[in-house]
Amino acid sequence: MLYAAMPDLEITSPTNARLKGLVSLRRRRAREVSGTTLVEGFEELSLVLAAGVRPRAVYYCVELMLDPSAQLALVEGCRAAGVDTVRVARAAFERTAYREGPDGFLAEVPQPGLPVAALEVSPGSLVLLAEGIEKPGNLGAMLRTADAAGVAAVVAVDPVTDWGNPNVVRGSKGTVYSVPVASGTLDEVLSWLAEHSLRLVATTPDTSVLHTEADLTGAVAVAVGTEKYGLTPAALEAADLRIRIPMAGLANSLNVSTSAAIVLYEAVRQRSSG
Repeated sequence: MLYAAMPDLEITSPTNARLKGLVSLRRRRAREVSGTTLVEGFEELSLVLAAGVRPRAVYYCVELMLDPSAQLALVEGCRAAGVDTVRVARAAFERTAYREGPDGFLAEVPQPGLPVAALEVSPGSLVLLAEGIEKPGNLGAMLRTADAAGVAAVVAVDPVTDWGNPNVVRGSKGTVYSVPVASGTLDEVLSWLAEHSLRLVATTPDTSVLHTEADLTGAVAVAVGTEKYGLTPAALEAADLRIRIPMAGLANSLNVSTSAAIVLYEAVRQRSSG
């Protein structure tokens, strides 16, 4: 049988040192020290591998796989490429996994992200800036939109969380590895924008210009701000243009990831029609 052919030794104890090391990567300090983070899930790991990322190790549990006969091929492919593969018993895997209902795949991978000064984009690119975003799930959702919309890069401005936060990786479905990501202070990001001749377009309810009325073609960086307060005064002051999304209800704002998606796809529409 295919299962019996797998040569990896099996870890059965959740207190195993290697599994405890994986659990420690839920903490930012541990990720910074090791330079690695966690990717959980078959779909997420498949995308990360397709993006050319080489895991440090892949941990798998056959009993939790949705389709072992097909999914074990991913493990075999990693092993053939020289990646360390480790089989884990169900109880130990479930204790190590960071999400409910794990599907039997967990990998330790290099941390994503660059300093913004090291980020390169092509002339005329569309970039997303996310200033001070607190919730990893929002960053992850924005990355999925950026990946789908063909955004050149996503830059975290004065970030509260790191790109390697497992919930960012999870929320992005692994696209944090398919979209170039970077981080920097506002001053660093503004210098980078000037260097790459990118116009800064700030989203805010305090303007009369609708997002559909603005020119979002060419080299543009769309900026969204914190969940509660939006962009900082300094970011708004630095903007070349301020735009708003029309609101017909009582609320004066949308979820930040939704706002980013609306504006980015308006930019995509304009670029496609142009």
